[in-house]
Amino acid sequence: MKVPLEEIKNLQGFIREMEKTMIKHDGIGLAANQVDVPKQIIVINTKDGPLVLINPKLFRKSFRKTEAEEGCLSIPGVFGLVKRHFSLRVKAYTKNGQPIELRAEGLFARVIQHEVDHINGVLFIDRTKKITKGEAPRQ
Repeated sequence: MKVPLEEIKNLQGFIREMEKTMIKHDGIGLAANQVDVPKQIIVINTKDGPLVLINPKLFRKSFRKTEAEEGCLSIPGVFGLVKRHFSLRVKAYTKNGQPIELRAEGLFARVIQHEVDHINGVLFIDRTKKITKGEAPRQ
């Protein structure tokens, strides 16, 4: 669910808890609906600290895609190969309600796509071509 801009100031405590939860669990990203809040809020762990993106929109996705192994805090112990755009641009709002536009590539772009998938109801296992670790044995 899109976050109305006037609601952002009321979500500051929740956003801080998302940041703490991601760091506590050694995550590199977290989406609000992973903690049962249906809002378009994602947090990305960067070298400069947590980056909050509210109502993110992806565009200018590169034609070039790369395949890499992904995992998820929502599905512990399971990993799979996922093909994603190598680079993209994202428009969003910061945790202070300021508009932001970023260019992302490599792992940063992958994490953004993974978390935006979450807020759109898609898990990495929906996109994987091959589970690489943690697959339950087939009967």
